[in-house]
Amino acid sequence: MGSVQAKVLDPRLGRDFPLPGYATAGSAGLDLRAMLPQDTLLAAGETLLVPTGIALYLGEPTRCGLIVPRSGLGTKSGIVLANLTGVIDSDYQGPIMVPLWNRGQGDFLIRVGMRIAQLLVMPVERVALEVCTKFPPSARGEGGFGSTGD
Repeated sequence: MGSVQAKVLDPRLGRDFPLPGYATAGSAGLDLRAMLPQDTLLAAGETLLVPTGIALYLGEPTRCGLIVPRSGLGTKSGIVLANLTGVIDSDYQGPIMVPLWNRGQGDFLIRVGMRIAQLLVMPVERVALEVCTKFPPSARGEGGFGSTGD
């Protein structure tokens, strides 16, 4: 298991609420928590940038962080990420913020300390663009949306 440097920005983390961690041995993402000053109502259709109380430094250009939604929040409550997926570059060192969007029909109470998103640390392969005028043939070619069937 690798490691990532983390600064605790909210003293309630590690004291009143667990630090980001994996819910089970098979979990792919570390759970991130809402570290708002107080419980906050997110009205239907509204978006709110929610602090997680931590800053991260991945440090190696061979990895990045992806902030992804928690499936239960989206399915049960309509709470998803406003930007769909957040990317944390390896050289970023600032606070991790999660833009929550209430796409549901009713208001939603974001409780302090509740799990709101997941952090996946992923490998990154950097590439150089090789400019060309023609691609080698492939089975799909230039076929776009729906070109591979239903």
